[in-house]
Amino acid sequence: MKNLSVASKALTVLFAAAFLAACSGNKEKEQAEAEAAAQRAAEEAARQAAMEQQAAEEARIQQLQAAVDAAGNVLYFAFDSYTLSADATAALDTHIALLQTNDVKVRLEGHTDERGTREYNMALGERRANAVRDYMTINGIASYRIETVSYGEEQPAAYGSGESNWSQNRRVVIKYQ
Repeated sequence: MKNLSVASKALTVLFAAAFLAACSGNKEKEQAEAEAAAQRAAEEAARQAAMEQQAAEEARIQQLQAAVDAAGNVLYFAFDSYTLSADATAALDTHIALLQTNDVKVRLEGHTDERGTREYNMALGERRANAVRDYMTINGIASYRIETVSYGEEQPAAYGSGESNWSQNRRVVIKYQ
C-alpha cells in the first residue's frame, strides 16, 4: 500500500508537471502569436502611414502645378531692362517650388522687342534669360538643370509697332524639358 501511495504521489506529481508544462507551452505559443499579430499590425500601420504621406505629397505637387499653371510660363520685362519685376519674381517662386519636387530641366528663352540692333537685342535677350537663371539658382535650383537661349527680336509674340505689341515681346519664356 505504501508503494501504491508513493506511486500515486509520483504519478500525481508527473501529471501536475505535464499539465504545467502544457499550460506553459500554450502561454508561450499564445505570446508568440500575439507578438506576431502585433508585428503585422505595426507593419500595416507603417504601410498605411507611408501611403498617406505619399498621397499628401502628390496633392502638394498637384497644388504646386496648379499654381505654376496660374502664374504662367512667360515673364515680362520693362523696356531696355533685364531686371525682374515683382510679378516676375512671384511667378518664378511658383516655378521654383515645383522644380524643387523633381529633377526636370528647363530652358529659358530670352526675347526682345524690335527696337535696337540685332546684336544688341540678342545680348539683351541673353541678359534677361540669365537674370531668370540667376534668380533660380540663388533659390535652390541647380544650374545644370537650366539652359538659357536668346532669340532677341527673332520670335515675336506680337507683330506690329507700338507699346502694346512691344511689351508682349520683352519676355523670357520658361519651357520644361
